Amino acid sequence: MKIALIGYGKMGKAIEAIATSRGHEVIHRIDINSSHLLEKENLSQADVAIEFTTPETAYHNILKCFEAGVPVVCGTTGWLEKLPEVKAICLEKHQAFLYASNFSIGVNIFFALNQRLAELMAGQTSYSVRMEEIHHTQKKDAPSGTAITLAEQIIDKLPGKKGWVNDATQDASQLYIHSKRIDPAAGTHIVDYHSAIDDITITHTAHSREGFAAGAVTAAEWLKGKKGIFNMSDVLNL
Repeated sequence: MKIALIGYGKMGKAIEAIATSRGHEVIHRIDINSSHLLEKENLSQADVAIEFTTPETAYHNILKCFEAGVPVVCGTTGWLEKLPEVKAICLEKHQAFLYASNFSIGVNIFFALNQRLAELMAGQTSYSVRMEEIHHTQKKDAPSGTAITLAEQIIDKLPGKKGWVNDATQDASQLYIHSKRIDPAAGTHIVDYHSAIDDITITHTAHSREGFAAGAVTAAEWLKGKKGIFNMSDVLNL
């Protein structure tokens, strides 16, 4: 494939290393100093775009991909208030869009496990649930997109939960997500069900960016030639 990398920071460079090792060609490396490559005549040369930028720029970048007719894989978090609009535009323009808050295969299995555990705990009123996520201090959003995905899964399955908050609360209808930003820190997500008798805890810890990068390339390989809106569950058949 010919790939346009939108965002060429640490994640973009990790994606490039994985992509080239699989025989793909990165034809554009787009950052703040090369935004002209987002124009249709440049971007349309790619078979697929992989977008990892910032919450402020993701929406604009995705629309540029739609205009160029290029399938786009997006892993930027913190902009999801505009996700319904992006999905509507994608369908209207008959384009291809795949968003994931986390591309790691392990994390997506963790998502499936979290969802199933929440289903099992739905009738167990003696347990309370809380979450914790730990990242390095350069991470721009809190809670992480992965934590929000986990929280939304839990809220969808537990009858008493109505939303999530990022501060400690006495409101039992709100799921508390404790965000920690420390250096150095491996990306860690913890879901804990607590009762007076015992705890049930599931944890995912990432050891490097390689898992996220490999998953993003796998998603791009899968998305090429398709039309519609997809996520990693589609890619992994979970």
